[in-house]
Amino acid sequence: MYSIDLPCKEQVCLFQSGMTANDDLSFFEQVWELAKLIPRGRVTSYGAIARALGTAQSARMVGWAMNAAHGLPDVPAHRVVNRNGLLSGKMHFGAPDEMQRRLEAEGVKVKNDKILEFDKYFWDPIKELGCL
Repeated sequence: MYSIDLPCKEQVCLFQSGMTANDDLSFFEQVWELAKLIPRGRVTSYGAIARALGTAQSARMVGWAMNAAHGLPDVPAHRVVNRNGLLSGKMHFGAPDEMQRRLEAEGVKVKNDKILEFDKYFWDPIKELGCL
């Protein structure tokens, strides 16, 4: 199991979701807990989640975790995109346009598999959860 061992500042992000320093959550479970905090109509990136977890070089692993989350109805995997706002995980949904459909249902504008005005919709967990 991967256990969190972060400086206090970064732990604030994790604790907002109910985790504690003694939780023995896998890396994937930590990713899913953080993804549950992404508000409707907002998106974040694999790298932003990795940074919030104190593992800035683990964006690809965050992607694997999101791919594994598709059977978990409470994990909004459609709200996690690549650093440029591309729907890079779209092929892991039931239909090629399912990720876009879910985002648009929440008011996020998408064109050609890319979020329009990405900065407007971007949710940075470190900033938004007051971890700066």
